[in-house]
Order: sequence, then structure tokens, then C-alpha cells
Amino acid sequence: MTAPVPVPVGEVTLREYGPAVSVPLGSAAGRALAASGILQSATPDPGRDGHWLLRAGSRVGAVRTPGGPVVRITPKTPVSRLFFLLGFSLDPARAWRDSREGTVDIGAYDDIVPALAHAVERQIDAALRQGVLQGYQEVEESALVVRGRLREAEQIRRHFGRTPPVEIAYDAYTADTSENRILRAATERLLRLQGVPGPVRRRLAHQRVRLADALPLIRGQELPRWQPSRLNSRYQPALRLAEAVLRGTSPEHRPAGSEPLTVDGFLLDMNKLFEDFVTVALREALQEHGLTARLQDSHHLDTAGLIRMRPDLVVRTGDGRTPLAVVDAKYKVEKADGLLNADLYQALAYATVLGLPEAHLVYAAGQLPERFHEVRGTTAGPGGRGVRLYQHSLALSREPGQLLSALKEIAGRLAGATAHP
Repeated sequence: MTAPVPVPVGEVTLREYGPAVSVPLGSAAGRALAASGILQSATPDPGRDGHWLLRAGSRVGAVRTPGGPVVRITPKTPVSRLFFLLGFSLDPARAWRDSREGTVDIGAYDDIVPALAHAVERQIDAALRQGVLQGYQEVEESALVVRGRLREAEQIRRHFGRTPPVEIAYDAYTADTSENRILRAATERLLRLQGVPGPVRRRLAHQRVRLADALPLIRGQELPRWQPSRLNSRYQPALRLAEAVLRGTSPEHRPAGSEPLTVDGFLLDMNKLFEDFVTVALREALQEHGLTARLQDSHHLDTAGLIRMRPDLVVRTGDGRTPLAVVDAKYKVEKADGLLNADLYQALAYATVLGLPEAHLVYAAGQLPERFHEVRGTTAGPGGRGVRLYQHSLALSREPGQLLSALKEIAGRLAGATAHP
């Protein structure tokens, strides 16, 4: 008796770190999801022929794999709070977050893709309100008349010195700038996503028309570089959000020994988002104490320099020379009591290599009380005490102002610790 052929579903909804869901999938689609690394696990369901057990991990959003359904992964954190974390991480100094809510304007949408599309369109509209930004771009071309400067080497190589045509180079004042290319690419990427509401889709199409003079980006190439300046200041909020869209959509995953698998959609990694928010907020708060902070500061565990370490944040003196404190952000706590021994071992390694009396871990772990552990056999602390490993918790359900206040308190603790290096 042959196994029944699974009837593919059009859409699957999973919950971030939620229970596994049994879904009817063909073998090819199931293997594609398993190989993509998007989910925490994707395995054949032993109890149901033609079904796969799908369980989401830290990535949230919506994607479609070739031949498979749309997989929507809803975050545990409210979408409005998630976009506050994203907005603050991208640009803490700008006032483009809504002054009343402290978050990116996501309209009334409570799903990631509609909210993202709305936010990007609103930012692009604000950027273009005073007109499309233009700038000078160097152009090299063959022409029948001389304009700009003659490219003598190319003229001789291509035309043996004959004229016309002539090989010329000149600066053109054009809307085909890096900034406009990025905005156009983000608009087009969002228009290809499923789940974008009709009104938002129409507004995005209108923005694409306004940006028509910018050349489209070639898929797979690096994003064009741009430099913040007075001239593009009104573009900067939209650019940072557009870059987040382009880095989070249509990711390619390369399982070992296979070709890259392209999936179409948008994904945010909550681990990375939480880490970025905590470190950027602490860096901003530490500046008030006259201290500097380096994100992803590179060190080595061994004297031979073979084992690299990259703490999320290292607090340093104002001149940036001397390390004073170290912090690592952890989004997920895997044990009910809030302890994860591997995190403590990692924090101790950071403190040991940097010669610090304490290290700090910041968890997205609700209302767990702060606690510390004094390590036996160590005497790096003041008065000969052992190295202390502090664990802080940050409840993402709290209001944006409360989140920033909690991180300012932790920054104060870090600044206080630097008084006893």
C-alpha cells in the first residue's frame, strides 16, 4: 500500500520557540526547509505519513521556500516593541521614532511583513517630500562629441586614435545615486513579498515611480556605499531601514556540500536584534559617564592567538585604551531558573583574558532578579575577592522608556565597577 500523497498547505503559522507543528509537506519541500536553517528543526513526522514537524527558533517573519508553503513565524515580543528595538539599534540618535510611542511608525499592523512595509514606505515618503536627492556621479562612455575629459588610453585602445566616437568621462548631476538605488531596491523587494496589504502596496508602487531614475541593483551584489552628510540627512532614517530590509530579505542558505538555497521573504533574528539593542543602548548610556564602548571587540583566549573571542561589548576608558568591563547579551534562557552554565563559563573567560574583576550577562528573561556568582579560586576583585559574574534581566514587554532606563541602570553599574579596576 502506497503512502498518501500530502496535500500542500498554502500557509503555515509557527510561534517563535513554540511547539512543533505537524504540516503536510512533500519530501522535497520538507528537505528544503530542513536544509535552509530557517527553523530550529524540520523533521518527518513519525506518526503521520506525508507530514513534517516544523519548529521555529529565533528567526521571525515570513518566508517561502521553492515548492513549499509560506511559513510565518510570529514573535513572542509585540511587533511594536520589536520595531522599537530595530529602530533604536539602527539609529539611536535620530528622532524618526514616533515621539509618543518611542517606536517606528508601523501603523495598525500587528504582523511583521505588513508593519515593515508600512514603516519603510512612510520613511521613504518622508525622505522624498522635498524632492528626489540628486548628486554628481562619474560617467564613462563612448560619445560622438567631446564632453568632460578625453580618456586617451581607452581612445587609443578601442579606436586606434580615430574620432569619432570618443571615449570620455564626466561628472553628471543625476538622481542615480547610491541613496536612491538603495531606496528603490528596498521598495521593489517589499513589492515582491506576500502579505503586504493593498493600500501599502499601492503607496510602495508610487514611491518606486518617484525613484525610477535610479538604476536597479543587481541581485547578489553588495549594497552601494553611502556616507552620512548634511545633504542626505533627510534620507538617513529611510536608508537605514531600507538596508535592514535588503539584508533580511531573500537570504541564501548554503547547507554543507550543497548549492545555496534561496528563500523569498523577510526574517529577523531575535538573537541578533536583542544583542544589537542592548549593546547600542549601553554604548549610548556609557557616554554620559565619559566612557567608550567597543562592540564585538576581538580578543584571543590563548597566547598563540588561535582561539578568537568576540565579547558583545567591552567598556573602555575615554581614550579607548584600557578595558574596564565586559558585557554579553543573551536573548534566550534555556533553564527555568534563568541559569545557563555555558554563558557563565564564557563570561569568566572574557573576564580572565581582559584581566577584569567581573563580567556581566544581560538576558531577555522577564522579571528575574539580578544575581551574581563569585568564582572560586580567583582573586581579581578588590580586596582579593573572586571574580564576580553578574546576571541581569530585561523584560521586553516593558515600555521603551522603561527598557532604556533599565539599561541606563546597568550602565551605571558598569561605570561604578570601573572605579575599582
